[in-house]
Amino acid sequence: MQRLIKSFVTISALSSLVVAPLFIAAEQASAQPQKGTDASYVGVGVAAGVTNGGQVGQDAQFGGNASGRLKLGPTPFSARTQILFTDQTTAIIPQVSVDAPIAKGTNAYFAAGYSFVEANGKQTPLGDRDGVALTAGVESEVGKNFLLYSNATVGMKTYQNSGTSAVSIQGGLGYRFK
Repeated sequence: MQRLIKSFVTISALSSLVVAPLFIAAEQASAQPQKGTDASYVGVGVAAGVTNGGQVGQDAQFGGNASGRLKLGPTPFSARTQILFTDQTTAIIPQVSVDAPIAKGTNAYFAAGYSFVEANGKQTPLGDRDGVALTAGVESEVGKNFLLYSNATVGMKTYQNSGTSAVSIQGGLGYRFK
């Protein structure tokens, strides 16, 4: 029990150190000229798994992704969805993110959500079963209505019969609709 409490306190402290600068950066950004992007968009691209589950048939997978972002008003938060797919199945990952402007038209973001694999046991770039998904990424406007995005997603214990976490890297081109 004491080990669990110590782990909880450590994770809470580290989370505070990661999240606090994002809120401070967002507050400072409101006093400065427009930095970052407030674009809501949908996009498509590639997804590459970089880990395997350690079991037969749990190899890293290459596939595609469809991503979307809906900016939530003047807050530093956004609703996001990633869909990672292969020829076997799809992982649908709804998330909420904290966005931090880092340059004109460019945001860095951290998102948390849950990965739902449509056919458990079938491989996606993020493993073969449901689990918590954490994402860190960047998005940048490259034209009037277009953005490039890239991120890395960690699926916590998303391999069946294994305690292994999956890591996937995504990237693509988004079209701004708002």
